[in-house]
Amino acid sequence: MKKLAVLAATLVLGTGVANAAEEMRCSHQLPPQHHIAKVIDQWAAEVESLSGGEIDVQVFGASSLVEAKENIASVAKGNIECAFSINPQWGKTLPLMNVTLKPFAVTDLKTLAAWPGSEAADFLEEKLLGKGVRNVVWLFTTRMSAMTSKGHGLINPDDFKGVKIRGLNPVADAGLVAMGAAPSAMSGSKVYQALSTGVIDAGMTDVSAAYSRKYYEVQDHVTVTPLFSVFFHGYVNPAWYDKLDDKAKKALAEAGAKAAEWAVAASEEAAADAPAQLAEHGMKVHMQTEAEMAAWKAVMVPAFDKSFGDATGEDGVKLLELVAKIGN
Repeated sequence: MKKLAVLAATLVLGTGVANAAEEMRCSHQLPPQHHIAKVIDQWAAEVESLSGGEIDVQVFGASSLVEAKENIASVAKGNIECAFSINPQWGKTLPLMNVTLKPFAVTDLKTLAAWPGSEAADFLEEKLLGKGVRNVVWLFTTRMSAMTSKGHGLINPDDFKGVKIRGLNPVADAGLVAMGAAPSAMSGSKVYQALSTGVIDAGMTDVSAAYSRKYYEVQDHVTVTPLFSVFFHGYVNPAWYDKLDDKAKKALAEAGAKAAEWAVAASEEAAADAPAQLAEHGMKVHMQTEAEMAAWKAVMVPAFDKSFGDATGEDGVKLLELVAKIGN
């Protein structure tokens, strides 16, 4: 009877293959306890629900499917359907994505909450499509950075001289270089080991990740600063997306809008809790003062402006103007 029922269903529906859910393998680098990893899981469930099961979202975190540095190319080539990256990981490939990394510039919560669907986001999504991926969700991750170290804190610009520190990419790291540091770009999943083995002396991450990635086990000082903002953004292979029906595409759009809101709430909560959590695990936590912020800004901003301007040209000028309009 079971075989007959399956056969009957196949005759009515056409073929089982034609009605199978679209597989959507999504890779990201975050550990499961990270607040954005939890938002991604919630987003995946929402996509499946809104699509009525037409999309089967399979999330592979902690670089278990693809290494962080390979996510973009893997999606663009169609090796996997979906991935998440932090915007600095676009580096030289699309330097415009560094716009939120200008020191002490793009950290207003109203601006960050209004980012998805803004002209600035639309401008970047068009550029991303030109690089072979279609953006489907922006997840605000942090506007509070953690500069971690061992033995002494990184408080004044002179404290950075000669320090080997985790970097992001050449454009974003210009400010660190101006303060005398030696940044080495690496994904967040590589930093703990690099700190524990002495490959680098200091870490740079969002304050909640300093806790979720257990930096307190290998560092004893942290300076918390509103240095810049970072988004994890989710993107898919354009050819895979184009094959979806309207219901599935609408599900991705609606789930993306909801997840963007969830990410703001989750990121603000995690950032508020993290300094105390780090202190509880033995780290000496220093909250940056206005005077210290001004001292960093005076050194870092001119270096970033030159680096970003040289890398992006007229598009960079236009993007900065669009960012300034958000929320106004």
